[in-house]
Amino acid sequence: MGLLAAATFLAVAKVGARRTAPGTDASHDRYAAVVGALREFVRQPVVWAVTFVVVTVGIGGVALLAVGNFGLPEGLSSSLLSVTYAAVGLLVTGFVFLGAYFGARERGLGNAHGVAAGSFAAGLVFLVLIAVQLLVGVIG
Repeated sequence: MGLLAAATFLAVAKVGARRTAPGTDASHDRYAAVVGALREFVRQPVVWAVTFVVVTVGIGGVALLAVGNFGLPEGLSSSLLSVTYAAVGLLVTGFVFLGAYFGARERGLGNAHGVAAGSFAAGLVFLVLIAVQLLVGVIG
């Protein structure tokens, strides 16, 4: 929860940073050009497809190494399984955060409201994980 609070603080500080008037800063044009180029790159479906395949194969490969009999030391196998669980958990939490963030933004709310909604949703994911851990002990 401390990491979530720190990430929320950093996101809100970054969003609420003091801005200068357009045209008064020479780096503004460079920033706009970089953001525009990244926006065009990210909106291409092939980028999403390649990213999905890389993430899926990566997590699947690590999981296969963790549970397979490939001659890895016992400690490394359990560490790889923990990495797999962490990666899947971060993906699910990221989807929940971004879903709440973009849901708030599409309804006309500001960045801070989106970050608050995403943080609240991610916090609920962590609370559910803690409750499940206390009830049935799914982690380690």
